[in-house]
Amino acid sequence: MKNSIATIFAVLIGSNLCGLVLGQTTASRDAVSSPEPAPLWKVGTATTVITPKENMWMAGYAARKKPSEGTARELFAKALALEAADGKPFVLVTTDLIGIRRDVRDAVAERCRSEFDLPPERLLLNASHTHCGPEYRPRAGREAEAQNYQKFLEASLVRIVGEALAARTPAAVAYARARCGFAMNRRRNYALPSGDLNANRAPTYEGPVDHDVPVLTVRDEAGTLRAVAFGYACHNTTLSSVTVPPDEPRYLFNGDYAGFAQERLQQAYPGAVALFVNGCSGDQNPYPRRDEVPDLLPLELAEHHGRTLAYSVIAAMNTGARPLVGSIRAAIGDVELTRNAGKPSHSYPVQVVTLGDAVTLAALGSETTVDYALRLKREIKAPMVWVAGYSNDYAGYVPGRRVAVEGGYEAANDFTFDVEDRIVGKVEAMLKGLK
Repeated sequence: MKNSIATIFAVLIGSNLCGLVLGQTTASRDAVSSPEPAPLWKVGTATTVITPKENMWMAGYAARKKPSEGTARELFAKALALEAADGKPFVLVTTDLIGIRRDVRDAVAERCRSEFDLPPERLLLNASHTHCGPEYRPRAGREAEAQNYQKFLEASLVRIVGEALAARTPAAVAYARARCGFAMNRRRNYALPSGDLNANRAPTYEGPVDHDVPVLTVRDEAGTLRAVAFGYACHNTTLSSVTVPPDEPRYLFNGDYAGFAQERLQQAYPGAVALFVNGCSGDQNPYPRRDEVPDLLPLELAEHHGRTLAYSVIAAMNTGARPLVGSIRAAIGDVELTRNAGKPSHSYPVQVVTLGDAVTLAALGSETTVDYALRLKREIKAPMVWVAGYSNDYAGYVPGRRVAVEGGYEAANDFTFDVEDRIVGKVEAMLKGLK
């Protein structure tokens, strides 16, 4: 392992000396006279618990009829600050939440700009979409509860961004990919109108899926793993609010399979921070789920799925991680999504980030269906294309054209059929702007 890490550092240093860092001009390469190598990546991390300090209403299932009753596993927010040789950082923040509300994103981004001089396009906020986290939209009679949690959340996110930026030290960054297979498309026979938005919500092996597991690793100068960010496109709905087993933590906070995946990786690599980034999982569920496995409680099944995903991440790290070289470029902007029947449009955030010379990350708001990831991976030319959903905004489902035309549960927002073209067009236009 030490030899492989030494090789990564040698490649990074050698490439920088040869002027391969993006953004370095021919003139500046010719002017280099110092024998000292250009700086490597600098990376910092920070973690904080965001579990509500008191019981409150939970997000994700309308069938819940009362507030939480405790905690099965803590909820976390984590920050990963990456700085390339040009000294311009980018910060990824992951959260064990149902979603990132737009007002939260805007408030955190403004404070990070003011306090840390971090431009908004260089801050990405992603939610795991656990259905066992707090509901911080105001509910009738519980407005103060939601407001207090949102204030706590915003302060926590700003703090860990600052801590991650302050913790930056030299590191080697690498990227890799693997596969994980427990996600299945949950839209069976939606093309056959039933009149009931929920009637056909059942798994189908014929439906489109995205089983990619993109991975980004950070190792210190001694070769020790310090951080691993990874993605997967699947709802965090192993647990439910309505299944039978009395011991299921229906009203206990926890991060579902994504929480267990991060926990397992951190157990395997003591001292490392694991960050989960949810993908375009609007029509993807984990299977089996709930009480579908005899003699296995749903929380145990969530742990099983989490371990399966964690082992896929480990497989990626051990079977082809490649060093990341270059700078970071980022852009963020809105695209207007129109609705049918004169319903109000929605201003939708799109963020694109290129990490070094290999990784293109497209971060989309709300609950996008898998079509976006599959299409962008076909159309964007890069060694690794990483598409995230649940980023910087949470306004319900955003269907691809397939789902918008078929209708059904994930199309309930009634966006016009060109919704996919609008979003993909925005992503591709912003990437052209970065180049």
